[in-house]
Amino acid sequence: MSGSLSIMSGNESFCTRFTFVAFSSLAELQPVLFVVFLIIYLFTVGGNLIIICLIGVTPSLHTPMYFFLVNLSFLEMCYITSVVPQMLVHLLVDTKTITLRGCAAQMYIFAILGLTECCLLAAMAYDRFVAICYPLHYTLWVGPQVCLKLAAASWTTGVVVESVQITWIFTLPFCGTGKIQHFFCDIMPVVKLACVDTSHNEIVMFAVSVLFIMSPCFLILCSYVCVFVTILRIPSAAGRRKAFSTCSSHILVVSLFYGTALFTYLQPKTAHTPETDKATALMYTVVTPALNPLIYTLRNKEVKEAFQRLTQRNSFRQMA
Repeated sequence: MSGSLSIMSGNESFCTRFTFVAFSSLAELQPVLFVVFLIIYLFTVGGNLIIICLIGVTPSLHTPMYFFLVNLSFLEMCYITSVVPQMLVHLLVDTKTITLRGCAAQMYIFAILGLTECCLLAAMAYDRFVAICYPLHYTLWVGPQVCLKLAAASWTTGVVVESVQITWIFTLPFCGTGKIQHFFCDIMPVVKLACVDTSHNEIVMFAVSVLFIMSPCFLILCSYVCVFVTILRIPSAAGRRKAFSTCSSHILVVSLFYGTALFTYLQPKTAHTPETDKATALMYTVVTPALNPLIYTLRNKEVKEAFQRLTQRNSFRQMA
């Protein structure tokens, strides 16, 4: 029995349910994939929770940079949770289906969080720009109210822009077998199922991607050009290393996130293939969120020191 249900309208059959076929050719490996993705998911959620709790209980980390990091960690937990739990279930069952409404809900959440992360990374770049280029103005230009406004603007942009775009996508009629060559409801694989000409939709989606993905990316690039110029002007090598170390973690995260986002969403429809879509989607939905806690703990001296102090205090309490 097919997992894709449809209703008839005239001579056309419209889909009300989709079937994921991304792992259909890997039936024997699905239990192994389940274990691997489950471990990665638990590690990602646990790692980000540790970062949030550690920053919350460490007064020395109550600074703008770590305020944005808390937002990013919370976002990453939601981001991976919007995709991986459903994927885990589908790796264990034969019928890998999702309703039209369920698909829309998943795309709303995923797209909103993705665009919010673009804006949040730009806000974090602004924080590093002011801290390194204008340290005497830091408390004024990146005060608590400014941080709250930047975070609120990031979330508001994500919600408003993607709500409009995804609502527009789901006004399209979907027909055919309803089989999605993917493991979740990503934008381009779903748009391919539309049974009308989507060229105008694709132009608008491309324009939105350029505007709202490239604009934060441009701001990040400009910020770091100024940061690097300022660092190079520092006379001592130790000073240059210290200044660069404060932004190296963010640069790595930005490179991972934007590398896959630009490759995925700024390609024309004809350049997309199921194989490349699945490979890049695994990178930005599973691998990148798992690497972020490692980057911000292993490469961040202040976070490592705070974690060591916390574990030492707990050890002393247990001994007492």
